[in-house]
Amino acid sequence: MTQHLTTDVLICGAGAAGLSLAIDLARRGVDFRLIEKAEQPFRGSRGKGIQPRSLEVFEDYGIADRLFAAGGPYPPIHEYRPDGSFAESLLAEPGGPTPAEPYHAPLMVPQFLTEGVMRERLAELGHHVAFGHELTGFVQDDAGVTAQVGNTEVRAGYLVGADGGRSFVRQALGVEFPGKTLGVRAIVADVVLEGVDRGAWHRFGSGIVQVMLCPLAGTELFQVQGPVPLEGEVDLSAAAITALVRERTGRDITIRSVAWASAYSMNARLADRYRIGRVFLAGDAAHTHPPTGGQGLNTSVQDSYNLGWKLAAVLRGAPDTLLATYEAERRPIAAAMLGLSTQLLDEVKQGAMRRDRATRQLDLGYPNSSLALQARAGEGVQAGDRAPDAPVRGAAGQPTRLFSLFRGPHWTLLGCDASRAAVAPRPGLDVHIVGPGGDIVDDRGHFYDAYGVSPGDWVLVRPDGYVGAVAGADDLPLVEQYLAEVGVTAP
Repeated sequence: MTQHLTTDVLICGAGAAGLSLAIDLARRGVDFRLIEKAEQPFRGSRGKGIQPRSLEVFEDYGIADRLFAAGGPYPPIHEYRPDGSFAESLLAEPGGPTPAEPYHAPLMVPQFLTEGVMRERLAELGHHVAFGHELTGFVQDDAGVTAQVGNTEVRAGYLVGADGGRSFVRQALGVEFPGKTLGVRAIVADVVLEGVDRGAWHRFGSGIVQVMLCPLAGTELFQVQGPVPLEGEVDLSAAAITALVRERTGRDITIRSVAWASAYSMNARLADRYRIGRVFLAGDAAHTHPPTGGQGLNTSVQDSYNLGWKLAAVLRGAPDTLLATYEAERRPIAAAMLGLSTQLLDEVKQGAMRRDRATRQLDLGYPNSSLALQARAGEGVQAGDRAPDAPVRGAAGQPTRLFSLFRGPHWTLLGCDASRAAVAPRPGLDVHIVGPGGDIVDDRGHFYDAYGVSPGDWVLVRPDGYVGAVAGADDLPLVEQYLAEVGVTAP
């Protein structure tokens, strides 16, 4: 007997992209259903690096501290020479956090732990993953999507395919996934081993005979990575991986057990479309990258961070045109990250492991978006930029940060030496005045350093932490029009 359910958003796929979107919708009070065809959570560590920009996203979700507790910093890399000596290097650039950038280095958290923390947060918000529920078909019309999930017919306002590189949703839509196979096949395995210490990421050999042994923070496991032949079956047993590791390292290293292992071919592909009607693609369903640079999981999380607030706004009455900005903003980001990951892969083949600022994702933005209103010329922060953090004080004297003010599903309007009375209060918008008579005191100048604003200026920060508008005192009507176009209106 067929069951019938209705929901605002049906999310297909409960990996990092699907969980991120679910958390974002849950905290906005949107009704949704998150389904996953697998019977249980993914238990591997294909993705293990959380970049600084994603850490800012996870702080907004309320889980950054939990992830730091679950994982740890990347260890130094030991690249071994034929004589057994090694050169040591650091994955992170030197330096530390700054007032504008509170996270400066990637955090190592195995993917299964990251997704576990995300599921825990989702449960706190009153939702769970429906494991063992497979999407087998769907049709859409002007009013919604009718999906078949097992013996249940789900009627949803929108469907989001976050179902991985082999996405059923993408294929059912007929969206092309052009790109190339990169001519590299590799194994990745989470193992318990003996023979090397946990104080370093060990790299032996180069090219097609290299192997890397990385201790996975927060666990007793190591991740083993190494290229394998392009064709043929790959034995992923403990004995076979032991033989491969010993051959390539020349050391008496033993794999005691294998918790999870996979052999995969590296691809670089980008979907032609991120949206057809009421159906969207997010994460690996929209783009696949080689793992070099740790970009895949992070790009996926940020896809959903971009899409979540827009879906919620449109469901509450904002113009549908807002949803067109998802593909316009996120597809160029994925194209650039695909190029970066491929370039880093080429460098790895040559023996280098570069991780510079570009991999941190802090400089990504949407300056060419239709949602970027630059009404005031200046050299400070620009519309479309990532909104910087800054330590400040409340008027009562307590220390706080801009990121604390931004945290949550709302928009934030910052006025510099401006009048609060100039902006009518409304749901979904928090207004803060920095300067004399305001509720925020920038006594150390970090806000002015980061934003470069002048008295009378206004900076509108989107729910996903990017600058929507920069305006002068005479430009408030433009800001009001902008807010109306994204569904934030005064009563």
